[in-house]
Amino acid sequence: MNLSDYVKLVFRAIRQTWSLLGIELRLRYSIRRSIHLRWITRQGEIYPNQLHCIRQRFFLFAGVAGLLGLGCHKLSFPSQTATTYNKTFSYCLPSSATDTGHLTFGSAGISSSVKFTPTSTIRAGASFYGLDIVGISVGGEKLEISPTVFSAPGAIIDSGTVVSRLPPKAYAALRAAFKEKMSQYPNTSAVSIFDTCFNLSGVKTVTVPTVVFAFRGGAVVELGWKGTLYAFNTSQVCLAFAGNKDDNDIAIFGNIQQQTLEVVYDGAGGRVGFAPDGCK
Repeated sequence: MNLSDYVKLVFRAIRQTWSLLGIELRLRYSIRRSIHLRWITRQGEIYPNQLHCIRQRFFLFAGVAGLLGLGCHKLSFPSQTATTYNKTFSYCLPSSATDTGHLTFGSAGISSSVKFTPTSTIRAGASFYGLDIVGISVGGEKLEISPTVFSAPGAIIDSGTVVSRLPPKAYAALRAAFKEKMSQYPNTSAVSIFDTCFNLSGVKTVTVPTVVFAFRGGAVVELGWKGTLYAFNTSQVCLAFAGNKDDNDIAIFGNIQQQTLEVVYDGAGGRVGFAPDGCK
């Protein structure tokens, strides 16, 4: 298989690695200068790339020297290698230290079970991949959320955001339904932005209601318990979502919810796809 069609980077990550990004991560950076480089592969293929220098680092990536931009911007890696990979890439974020994830450029190896949703344009973030969320279900019951709750502010998918953010009304509905389904477990104190937490100490078997996101075009994402709960310890296990402060704030489908999924970005086709068990 030619490297031009398929590049796969395998990495290992533990769940806490993503925590290092910070629950309330804010990236602020300034561009000092740009550098033009030519990346040469083992087979001699050359990719001219424009890189930018960061003057100050405000993010918390331990031991990391830079960021690989995968957005829609013309300077992102998918855009600069569009003639080779057609702005197509996929990844799976592992959820434990024993699992292996991947970052793949090109369309080779993408699962036939991937279901796609068209991307949408986000006024406040043109470099992001916009999504149209059309519904959320908890424990098999669809939440009563008006379509305008998501359509007015819009939504994006972002691997750099740890915890998914939802509009206030959508989060309130999710939180209420989830608490009702988990009513047999005692509540405990909130942690930072996590306001719905449970004490599962001494509980041998926990039944977690399945949370499902539905997107425009028929794509449906069913979250496992690791995409629904964040465990600080057994006495403090929290619903891994947060509500936005304002109705006009953009909703974000973050990386906790993406764990173990095959997430496919077809930039040329204007769509994003999902499939279960992407790290296998």
